[in-house]
Amino acid sequence: MMDRGLYALASAVTLGMVAAAVRLVVRKTPRICRQRRPPTPLPKDYGVSAMKVANAAQRIAPFVHRTPIHTCRALDEMCGRHAFFKCEVLQRTGSFKIRGATNAALVAGAETLVTHSSGNHAQALALAARSVGAKAHIVMPRTAPAVKKAAVAGYGGLIELCEPTNEARAAAAAALCERVGGHFVHPSNDLDVIAGQGTVACELLADLPDLDALVVPVGGGGLVSGMAVYAKSFNPRIAVVGAEPKRVDDAARSKAAGRLIDCHDDPAPSTIADGLKTLLDSNTWPVVRDLVDEIITVDEADIAQATHLVWTRMKLCIEPSAGVGVAVLLSDAFKRHFPPDKYPRVGVILCGGNTDLEKAAKTFLAPTPPPAG
Repeated sequence: MMDRGLYALASAVTLGMVAAAVRLVVRKTPRICRQRRPPTPLPKDYGVSAMKVANAAQRIAPFVHRTPIHTCRALDEMCGRHAFFKCEVLQRTGSFKIRGATNAALVAGAETLVTHSSGNHAQALALAARSVGAKAHIVMPRTAPAVKKAAVAGYGGLIELCEPTNEARAAAAAALCERVGGHFVHPSNDLDVIAGQGTVACELLADLPDLDALVVPVGGGGLVSGMAVYAKSFNPRIAVVGAEPKRVDDAARSKAAGRLIDCHDDPAPSTIADGLKTLLDSNTWPVVRDLVDEIITVDEADIAQATHLVWTRMKLCIEPSAGVGVAVLLSDAFKRHFPPDKYPRVGVILCGGNTDLEKAAKTFLAPTPPPAG
């Protein structure tokens, strides 16, 4: 018979091993949306809430990456504060869009999904549909980058091309839905998409709960809306700043006017940040109006320079749409409105990396013309 002392020792060792194993499991369990404080009620119902974002995070977790947060000392020195870059450039399909598309596909449970997109949402819905055993029909503008068209097809998406205007995209998608009997998933205005995009904030603030500001690229507004709803629910004092190209500044103009401006000055705008041409809509505009503190715009040269900086200093091949957020971080306007002494810790969303390399070569590697005279 085992001595009582040895038995007690063996039992203690066994219990200790079990406890250690439990601690190990707990440490390895991802902190998807764990926050220090309960959510604060928002001023109104936007159709998306912090709870819906948290539920979306749990729902999509098996299908998406929990992307890393990178830092860069050179960029910190340039902006005079600590910047933390959420690398959705390393997400599945190369952008944050897989989050919203997957959430919408899982909630809908439809056999056929339809959308229109310039590229990133198209890829995301194609992969999301394949992941849940559905078909994806995608309307894309004929001017969409070749790399994005090829990726959509590679994920199994069925592509139909249209003219590069918002009206043409919407009309083609409506006709396609009627023809194939599909469930339409709007790239940015679908509430389940917005909740899915908000999971970027869910992860970022679980890892860095004491951020003072968020800088988020703005196109259709799904990402900034989802993130603003979640972030403001847990920290009403955090600044949410939209980043937008000057050539497609409908969000900034809407914010300044206090009403939705659902058109561009140029009916066919051209910007190297082609993923941000989409307009705000009925579900994203109220959130931008009420919860986004500022929309800051940057010109094409600033976008190109910021994109190149991330390529060379951080070794991340972001697309220019992601460079817009970095350009805002480095801008005088951001320093003026959100001074480093009051907003020393800033999260910046590197929203995607689906770069058209041929176009990038023309933009970034073109020879500089000799000086006149």
